[in-house]
Amino acid sequence: MEPTLEEKKILLEIARASINSVFTGEKIPEPDYEKYPLFKSYAGAFVTLTQQGVLRGCIGYIVSDQPLFKTVCEAAVQASQHDPRFQPVRKSEIKNLSIEISILSEPFPLNSYDEIEIGKHGLILEENGKRGLLLPQVPVEHHMNREQYLDAICRKTGLPTEHWKTKQLKLSGFTATVFSEEDVS
Repeated sequence: MEPTLEEKKILLEIARASINSVFTGEKIPEPDYEKYPLFKSYAGAFVTLTQQGVLRGCIGYIVSDQPLFKTVCEAAVQASQHDPRFQPVRKSEIKNLSIEISILSEPFPLNSYDEIEIGKHGLILEENGKRGLLLPQVPVEHHMNREQYLDAICRKTGLPTEHWKTKQLKLSGFTATVFSEEDVS
């Protein structure tokens, strides 16, 4: 499910328009689903917002019951307004935001830590009623090796950092097509 350059540009534009719509109330127009069939596919997606290289919000959906187009719109709004780690984005900040979109594959089981490929696999950990997710680009951006990546997913899930060393975790992996405004300009 590799989007074309044109599809990437449209998804990034509607992500920004969705964030703007929080302040303007404008409705996001539906795309031409016949011309862009990717937009009506059902896939998980995350929207990551940064400001001068610093994380400003990141929210998404592992799987979605909506077409990709709507999932990206919703994730953009959620990342800008409801990431519990940050104050909501103000209208004056929007022009300074950088937007990155990750379109996720279906999750698949990882039966061994050796199966994890840094830079290729995102991780989902579900343990004791808690769930954490790290996108595949996270260990690359933070120069993590596999052990550090496992520590990070444990931390993200609210478990002790080295919990993975004491028992085999029930991990799922996924791949992602990741693109940003810088990639398409």
